Amino acid sequence: MVEDLKNLPHFKDVDQKVLESLILSNQIIKRSYNKGITVHEQYSECYGMDIVLSGNLIAYSLASNGSETIVSKFCEGSIIGANLLFGEQNRYPMNIYCTAGCTLFHISKIAVSKLLKEYSFVMSFVKSLSLNSQGMNKKIAMYTQKSLRENLMDYLVALSAVQKSKTIILPISKKQLADHFGVQRPSLFRELKRMKDEGLIEIDNRNITIHD
Repeated sequence: MVEDLKNLPHFKDVDQKVLESLILSNQIIKRSYNKGITVHEQYSECYGMDIVLSGNLIAYSLASNGSETIVSKFCEGSIIGANLLFGEQNRYPMNIYCTAGCTLFHISKIAVSKLLKEYSFVMSFVKSLSLNSQGMNKKIAMYTQKSLRENLMDYLVALSAVQKSKTIILPISKKQLADHFGVQRPSLFRELKRMKDEGLIEIDNRNITIHD
């Protein structure tokens, strides 16, 4: 278990004795989850932070009408809950759900407090908080400053540059694309149809051609 921790950049330079002590006292626990399991429910209290050893998870919120919006995605090395742990409002604002089989390290608040005395862990912890904040700021800017059409065109043009073609292949489903933009699927479909009717794009399933 110490070896698994050491393979993660957050713990690479942390004193091994510190890690062994935290494991023996059950302040760091490794646990596996099957695909489809909700690891943390929306509004449940955050008692520690998690680091993803393997697998993929998403953070999604449920609206009163039952619709869901994916806000964040987590993969190997991602930290979950660090931004909640020491705050006054320490309840998960979203559900944390496994989209694939996952293995997580659950690290208690006591363990995090001890690890924050280790300089190498502090820098990794601060970087994680910074990346989380930047990601949220990007989402907020996307939702509030641009229309859905503008966001769609920015996304398609970026894909066109990566794929080096005016005809691009969507790497995700349209349902996932709607989640990415924080809109309902019918809203996305309507906007894509308008863009097609106006001659901006052609659509053939996941193949989209951008017209100049």
